[in-house]
Parts: sequence; C-alpha cells; structure tokens
Amino acid sequence: MASSNVCWGIEMGYGAIKALKVENDGGTLKVVDFAVINHPRVLSTPELDQNDAMRVALGTLVSKHDLTNARVAISIPGHASFARFATLPPVEPKKVPDIVKFEAVQQIPFPLEEVEWDYQTFVSPDSPDIEVGIFAVTRQKIAEQLAMLNDVGLTPELATLSPVAAYNSLAVDLGFTEETPGTIILDIGTVATDMIIAEAGRVWVRSFPIGGHQFTEALVSAFKLSYSKAEKLKRESDQSKHARHVFQAMRPVFSDIVGEIQRSIGFYQSVHADADLKRLIGLGSTFRLPGLRKYLKQQLQLDVYRMEQFKKLNMEGPRAGEFQAASVNMATAYGCVNQVFDRAPLRANLMPVAVLKEAMWKRKVPYFAVGAGLAAAAAGAMFIRPLIDSTAFQGAERPPVIRNVINDANSLATAARDAQVTTDASGSMQAAGIVDLVDNRALYASILSDTSNLISMVDESAQALIDSDSPIGRQLGDADPFKLISLETEFLDSPAAENNNQFGGGRGGFNDTNSNQPSQFQQSIGNLRRVKVTAQFDVPLPTSTLGGFRDDIVMPILDNKLPPLQPNYAIQYDPASFWVADESAGGRTNTTRGGGAKAPVRDPRTQTTSRGGGTDSSDLKGLAPFNFPEQETPAQTARVTMTWYAVLDLNAASEGDE
Repeated sequence: MASSNVCWGIEMGYGAIKALKVENDGGTLKVVDFAVINHPRVLSTPELDQNDAMRVALGTLVSKHDLTNARVAISIPGHASFARFATLPPVEPKKVPDIVKFEAVQQIPFPLEEVEWDYQTFVSPDSPDIEVGIFAVTRQKIAEQLAMLNDVGLTPELATLSPVAAYNSLAVDLGFTEETPGTIILDIGTVATDMIIAEAGRVWVRSFPIGGHQFTEALVSAFKLSYSKAEKLKRESDQSKHARHVFQAMRPVFSDIVGEIQRSIGFYQSVHADADLKRLIGLGSTFRLPGLRKYLKQQLQLDVYRMEQFKKLNMEGPRAGEFQAASVNMATAYGCVNQVFDRAPLRANLMPVAVLKEAMWKRKVPYFAVGAGLAAAAAGAMFIRPLIDSTAFQGAERPPVIRNVINDANSLATAARDAQVTTDASGSMQAAGIVDLVDNRALYASILSDTSNLISMVDESAQALIDSDSPIGRQLGDADPFKLISLETEFLDSPAAENNNQFGGGRGGFNDTNSNQPSQFQQSIGNLRRVKVTAQFDVPLPTSTLGGFRDDIVMPILDNKLPPLQPNYAIQYDPASFWVADESAGGRTNTTRGGGAKAPVRDPRTQTTSRGGGTDSSDLKGLAPFNFPEQETPAQTARVTMTWYAVLDLNAASEGDE
C-alpha cells in the first residue's frame, strides 16, 4: 500500500526525466532517492518519436528505482497547458466559483468539457479586488501522459503545471510571504521557458516557446554540426576552450529571451502599477550556459541568481554531493512533492476525478486484504470456541435453579393459553409507511408552504376589506386577521388509523355534522395513504362574523386563487368539516406566523389541491419555526381549527374523485 509519508515527484521533461523521492518525517522533508534520466536524444530532435522515447525513460526509472509503496505526483509542461489570470470584482465568497467559471469559459481556448481545469484566488489585504489564476490542460494531453505512466504501473494522485510546481518549490524553500521582494523565477526548459512572477502575495505565470532547443539550433547553424553534436557542445560549453565563440553563436537567442522577459514584465506592470521587481532566480540546466546570468543582469537591471541548492531539503549519505549538483534541475519535482504533503501555497490539481478514485482504491485494496484475513481468523475463532464450550457444557450437571425456572415458565405459558391472550395479533404497516415517508420528506416542506401561502393570501384579502371599509374590515381593525397557533401532522395508512370522529367530525361551531358515521368524503380517502394536517388559527372576529370571513376570504383562496404547480400529491378537504370555530379563544396572544412560498391550485369540482413535491431550501427559512414577536390580539377573538389531508396515492385519489 502507498505510504502516506513517502512521495515521488516526477518531471517528464524533454531533455530528461527528473524524479525525487521524499519522506515527510514529522514535517521535515528528507530526500530518500532521486534520479536524472537523460534521454539519449532530446525530445526536440527532428524525426524522433517523443512518446516512445518517454516510455523508454520511464521504464528505466521504474526498473532502477523503487517506486512501490509511495505516492506519485507529476508535472505537466507549461507550454502544453494554460495559465490565465483575471481580476474579479468584490463579491461574496460563495459567488466566486460561478464568476471564475465564467472567466474560465472566456480565457481557456477550448470548451470546458474538453479540459481539466482548476483555479486559485489571490487576495491582498491592501486591495478589495480578488485575483484568480485559472490553470488548465486538455484531456487528450493529460490522457497521453497518464497512459505512459500506466504502461509502467504508475497511477499518480496529483498532476500540476510545471510553473506552478517550480513556484511552490521556491516559495516553500525560501519562505515567500507578502513582504518578500518581487521575484521573477525563470525556468528555461528544452523547448520552452516558464516565467513566474511572485510579488505582494500574488502569482503570475507565462510560458513562451524559447528554450534549450533554440540554443542548439543556433549552434547547428553557426558551426554546421549535426543536432546531436551541437547539443553536446552546448552542454559542455562551460568546459570548452571555445566558450566565447559558443556564446557569440547563441547571443541572438539570449536577446530573444530577454525580449520576451521584458515584454512580460511590461504587461505585468501595466496591470499592477505598484509592482516592484527586485531579483531573478534561474532554474534548469540551460542556466549553466556561460555568460547567460551576466547578460540577463545587464539587460534587465535585476539581481540574477541561479538555484544551487535547497535550504530546507537535503540528502544524507554518499549521494549527498551528487544531489546538491542536481538541485538546479529538481525544483519542479520538489514542488510536486510539497503539494502532495499540503505544504504548497498553490494547489492546482488537474488529475481527472476518475483517475483519482482509481488511485485511492489501489491504496485501500491492501487494507481490504488485511481486513479479510482478520475476519477469517475471527470466524475461525468463533467456530472453534463454541465447540469447546458446547463439549464442556454437555458434560456439566445442571444446577437445580435452572429446572425450577423452566417449570415456572411452563406453568405461566399454560396459564396464558387458558386465558386466550396468546392469539396472533394483526400486523400493522404503519411503521413501514412512516419509514416510506423518508423518501417523501419534501412533502412536509410543501405542507408548510401551503400553510404559509394561505396565511399570506388571507392577509392580503383581509387588508383589501379593511381598505374598502367593509363591515368585516371595520371589525378586523389593525389586528392580524389570520394568526397560526399550531400545526400538527399525522401519518395515516388505513381506515383503522383514524376513527369516525377524527375524520373532521364537529366540536361545535360552523358546519358541525356531529355524526359518528363517516361521510362520503371520508369514505373516499379512507383506503389511501395520507397525512392529516390540523392547523389552528386565531381570527380577531366574533363567531357571528366568522361565516362571512370564511366565505368571502378563505374559501375563494382555497378554490380559485392559488397558482398551479405540477402535481406530486393531492390536498383534499371536506367542506362540511374542515372549518371548526371556538369563541373561547378571546384575549389570547398569538406568537407564530407563517412565511411565504409557492402555493397550490384548487379544483372547484373536487376541492382537491395538486401540489409539487418539495420546495427550495431557502423557502423554509420563512416557514419554520414560525417564531415572531408577540402581539396582543383583540378581546373578541375566535380560534378556528382547519383540517385537510395530503394524499400520497395520487392515482387512486384521482379514480376516487371521478
């Protein structure tokens, strides 16, 4: 299984594969192994199959070094990926992802479904603006690299951009902060150069197509050499007696690099007028070319340094000196390792989600094997132990107390049978029905929404009566016309679940049937699964006026005024018993009130409400727990109980209505 504290960082470069194995020992990183595997010919060599050459180098890495039981992180060349930067307006943090996605569509020159992308924001305490870096690679490119790694049995868990990894290595090793002097990191590769600007806590990246290949081509043209011999001359130029001539031949390429750097600095400073760049740090073997550092310093007027060794990463043992010499080429691999160990300030990961899941599964498979072995051992112990205990038990003599308990139990069982209390009880499916409601839990949010809309629309209609100076309006006065006192629900799955009086039989007041026989309405829903909803409201009117309030305000809303939604359940009520009033509520204080949400539609023929299942979670904030400041109601207040049913069996309900 892959160790969580050991990681291989791998840079698949055009000149060589650079790999670094690091162990995280309590926060201190230690180099365990490293490798620089040069390609026989650089991959920019004309007519060379780059993929085959890369597979050969990866095979060499795997055969000569132990990559098992370690995490793996890789880098993607900057010239084969995209890094774009934009400034976002000041917005709430939750809105940033949506704005970044919009920017990604504008900045990435491919449809988003054809790329793997990630982003990171940069916030300065001195500015309200939010800067964002968007990093992307085409899925085809990442698939090619993963296929080559898969051929040698490697599945990485992280893939980041080479310039991002290069920045992470120096940011961690040199301790970059917002106070660090403005720094340019220049990583000159074989076919391209990555330029990273780190300044005032933000990062900016650009890659341009000038690298070691262009220097080699300059030597081929100047000295009429083959590409391979020119490449060898370039690598050994610092030891050659013709170093000055070699520099003169490569001088035009130096000028091209300086021109691209100056162009990049100019653009960056046009966006960040306060930018103050102080130094340049060079990475890569090309930075060993004689005269390059001096030329850059003269042309750019910056302090120019070359990465010679890391401050926070070292290797012990006989290869320590060899690792120090290779440090100039290990920055990208070091940055990959830092990101795996959660030490990197930039965290762009472009690994496809499917590959990440595969890598996680491979790491867990050994745990499953160990667990299976432990389970088998435990099962064996559980099988053998009962046999031993059974043998010992059968050979033992029963104590007298056991016989006494058995005799008492037999006597009690006989008495229970004689009393006829052991007959089978009829089963109830109510519990199963309640569990089934978990799948329809949005129903309760809709019930709250119905109640809220009823309150809201009754209030509006009542206010219209008050404004028109009608008799009921004058009696309502300034009081809230419809205050919710309580709301109760009860799940019912059969006729037996609700007796006749519970179907809405009267307790005195309007439309009180006072009958113990179920009505035609009660019989129509008696076999349907339903939720009984009982709501109590305080109405600041005497009982003599409630009939008009109900008929002029409540009933028109129930029958005609609620907007339609697609049906997912039905609300049904019995006009003869859904409204029951009690005048004894006079002088009560109302403390609850419903919020607003979408309301159902009523069918005047069947008094049926079709309601869409579920509400948006934001609607619930206005629906529960109905806790509002208390207000005293007028002395003449009646308490009205309204009863309706949310019926779940829609098909059966429709047939019953017909």
